[in-house]
Amino acid sequence: MGHWCNQTIKTDFVLLGLFQHIQDPKILFTFIFLVFLIALVGNTMMIMLIWLDARLHTPMYFLLSQLSFIDLLYISIFVPKITIDFLSGRNTISFIGCGIQMFLFATLMGAECLLLAVMAYDRFVAICHPLHYSILMRPTVYGLMVIGTWLGTLLDALIHVIYVLHLPYGASRKIHHFFCEIPALLQLVCADTSLYENGLFFSGVVFLLIPMSAIVVSYGKILSTVLGLRSNLGMKKALATCSSHMIVVSLFYGAAIVKYILPKAYHTVEQDEVVSVFYTLLTPMLNPIIYSLRNKEVAGALRKILGR
Repeated sequence: MGHWCNQTIKTDFVLLGLFQHIQDPKILFTFIFLVFLIALVGNTMMIMLIWLDARLHTPMYFLLSQLSFIDLLYISIFVPKITIDFLSGRNTISFIGCGIQMFLFATLMGAECLLLAVMAYDRFVAICHPLHYSILMRPTVYGLMVIGTWLGTLLDALIHVIYVLHLPYGASRKIHHFFCEIPALLQLVCADTSLYENGLFFSGVVFLLIPMSAIVVSYGKILSTVLGLRSNLGMKKALATCSSHMIVVSLFYGAAIVKYILPKAYHTVEQDEVVSVFYTLLTPMLNPIIYSLRNKEVAGALRKILGR
């Protein structure tokens, strides 16, 4: 807060990035690029399989294709910028570019938070109310859910980004992060941001804790229903589908809660960077692997396409 304020000049920011404290940045860059390639191929494959195979034209796989689309956008926003900065040696980003990156990230993160809750609701209806599934998850219903998810998170992201970009920044333009994320930019603000941080925490409750609570309740009811099934085959199929989703939920929400819900005293700037890597790079890579390896229908669709 003690920085000299400059409210008029909007100069470029400097992203200190992931390579600042690494002795051999080439190894880390190679790892990030491999993660990018795996995520690119995996998520593109998931979208193509769901589009090409008529057996996958169901609400669950439509929602899964939305998740893959979000993951594709994640890696497309961050990895090309990281690559350009590493190869060119320049790690600056314009004020407008920073705002765009911040808006896209906030939109995608919020959309994934809500989408995972919708996916849990889909599994809840399919397993606990199978006779009503075709009504409760008809195309109009899940289409409106997805549209509502995107509109809600777009509005939330727009409000946050406009407010943050109009805050007074100090003389330092160095962002201790590899992309423009709101908590990292708040470190450069030379005004009291405690009230806004309360608002950011409220958004975290709405987009993280409430959806996660709904997911926990949904899977609690699913587990109760599955344990009452007499069919071992039905039980195994239900648990296989739901366990894949729970792994994805745990990975994504766990990292996001550490960053946005836990008090700042419990995590350092360096730890925040590691957490951000988890939900912007690693999770998009792991999601298609988890769903394809643990899902016989996806594996069957892949064998069908490759066998042509």
